[in-house]
Amino acid sequence: MTATTPAAPPAAATAGAFRTTRRRRATRSVVVTCSLAVAVTALFVLTMMVGSFQLSAGEVIASVLQLRDDPSVDFVVRGLRLPTAASALAVGLALGAAGTIFQQLLRNPLASPDFVGINAGAGFAAITGIVLLQVGGLAVSALALAGAVVAALLMYVLAWRDGVAGYRFILIGIGATLFFDGLIGYMLTRAQLSDARQAMHWLTGSVGQAEPGELRLLLGAVLLLLPTAVLLQRQLRALELGDDTARALGIRTELSRAGLLATAVVLTALAVAVAGPIVFVALVAGPIANRLLGPATGGIIPAALVGAALLLTADLIAVHLLPTALPTGVVTGAVGAPYLLWLLATTNRQGAGG
Repeated sequence: MTATTPAAPPAAATAGAFRTTRRRRATRSVVVTCSLAVAVTALFVLTMMVGSFQLSAGEVIASVLQLRDDPSVDFVVRGLRLPTAASALAVGLALGAAGTIFQQLLRNPLASPDFVGINAGAGFAAITGIVLLQVGGLAVSALALAGAVVAALLMYVLAWRDGVAGYRFILIGIGATLFFDGLIGYMLTRAQLSDARQAMHWLTGSVGQAEPGELRLLLGAVLLLLPTAVLLQRQLRALELGDDTARALGIRTELSRAGLLATAVVLTALAVAVAGPIVFVALVAGPIANRLLGPATGGIIPAALVGAALLLTADLIAVHLLPTALPTGVVTGAVGAPYLLWLLATTNRQGAGG
């Protein structure tokens, strides 16, 4: 008789399949994240290479890292192009991370700082400072941060009904956006022509308008808050399963939700202060990252890197590939609007609107 090998116990086979799937997800996540980091680095360098004075990648890298002393190259790279490139990088990272936090936390693909009142609140406060108070620089950043925080607290209070439901928060956020947009329109009608022109340019969004103090503040916030968001990612994944499940897993739901919202709000507010309310980057960064990640969805760092890649690319197109240089927000709006229409149509068909 031929000896037969006993079959593996079902529990052991299931555990083995789970470990294999988990390894594949982790491997794909690492590969995608590293690939995105390489792409963002390449775009960051390319942004400083092109222009009326062409430079090589070696010259740019040597100037940024101060490996070579060449006054003409250093002036073009560090004096003219590095602030814009660093602004696009930091704003993209902030908006990409904030957008995916909102979408996962509220469990809705339409949840984005663009549409839940955060951008509008920050924009109204900043425009008030520009038009009425005649301030600029860090004062605008402080006002934008205060406006975003006030808008977020207002919506959180209005959406509270024994907890915060994502669909209710989004509806209230859309109403708050319309309210703040109306106030912004009123402020523009009261402004002098020069102030109104400056405010309209700011509202369109451009990564080339930041002052050094604003940019340093945003870079510091990104370096501090991105690791914080990664540390809170376990709580975020648990909250995606619903409050009851999250409590069963030992998560303090409202405290975790408040911490995640605060992280996303501060990132959004400082990004708006630096570049104005650039639309659609926060909305599309998370879904694109999820498509790349496949089963390993929900990564905050990949979404942040996608946001940076999108904004660096949009700035290259706006400044160098169009017949006339335009603000970065014009390009992101032109690309993002069709995506929003597609998202609304598919969400409605799938019955996933709330």
